[in-house]
Amino acid sequence: MSVAAWLPEDLSDRRSWEAALEELIHDNRFTIAVVFPAIGALSLVASAEGWLPKPLAFNPLLVLTGVLVMRSPLVVGVLPVVDRRAALGVAALAAYSYAIEIVGVTTGWPYGFFEYGVSLGPMLGGVPLALPVFFLPLVANAYLLCLLLLGTLADRALPRLLSVIALVLAMDVVLDPGAVALGFWLYEGGGAFYGVPWSNYAGWMLSATVAVVVLDATFDRTALGARLESCEFALDDMVSFVLLWGGVNAVYGNWLPAVVAAGIGAGLLRTDRFDAPVLPWVSKR
Repeated sequence: MSVAAWLPEDLSDRRSWEAALEELIHDNRFTIAVVFPAIGALSLVASAEGWLPKPLAFNPLLVLTGVLVMRSPLVVGVLPVVDRRAALGVAALAAYSYAIEIVGVTTGWPYGFFEYGVSLGPMLGGVPLALPVFFLPLVANAYLLCLLLLGTLADRALPRLLSVIALVLAMDVVLDPGAVALGFWLYEGGGAFYGVPWSNYAGWMLSATVAVVVLDATFDRTALGARLESCEFALDDMVSFVLLWGGVNAVYGNWLPAVVAAGIGAGLLRTDRFDAPVLPWVSKR
C-alpha cells in the first residue's frame, strides 16, 4: 500500500488520521508484529557477535526505527482514547522515566550501578533521549493485557494494579537478561540472574508501581476497555516483545527468561485475537 493510498482527505481531522493509521496497521499486522521482531532479533545477535560491519552493528537509527514500527500498533490502538488527562499522564510518565533513569545511572539507586554499552541514539543526562519509547510501552502493554485477561475482576483496583505490576516485572525478567547478553547495558559486578542483580528487580518494583498507578489514574479505563474490544491489533506490540526478547534469550541460553516470554505469549493467545493476519500457524477457536 502506498502512502498516498491511506492519507485522509481532511488532514486536519483527527478521526480521519486515526482511521487511516488504523487501516495501515491492520493491513500490515504480520509484517509489523512478526517480521520486524524476527529481523530485529537476528540483527541484534549479529551485531553482538560481530557478524555485521560497524556501520550496521547496533546502528541507533535502525534500532530506533525498528522499535517505533513495532510500537505503532500500541500507539494507534490507544490513540482514540487519549484525551487531555491521559496525555498529561503520558507526559508525566515520560518525565518520570528520565528522572529515575538519570538517578539510577548516577547513584546506582534503585536498580544497581549500571552503564550503557550500546548507543541507543542521542543522550539526555546520560540516558537515551528515546527512553520513554522503551519504558512506557512495557507498562501500557501489561496494563492492556491484564484488562483483557482479568475480565470483570479488572473492575477491582487491587487485583488490577497488582496484576499489572507483576506482569511488568515478568516482562523485565525477559528484557534485562536479553539486553545484558547483547551488551546493551552492563551492571557493575554482574548479577546472579543471568548477569542481572536482584536490586534491579527491586528497583523495577518501584518503577512499575509508580507507572501503573499513574497510568490507571489518568486513562479512562471504561473507554480503554471498549477500545480494546474493538481494536484487534492493540496488543501486537506485545507479540513483538515476546518474539524478539524471547528469541534473544533462547539464542544465549537464558532459558528461564525464554520460558517466561513463552508464558506471556500463552497469555496473549488466551485473548483469542491473534489469528492468521498475525500468527498464521494459530487457528482461531
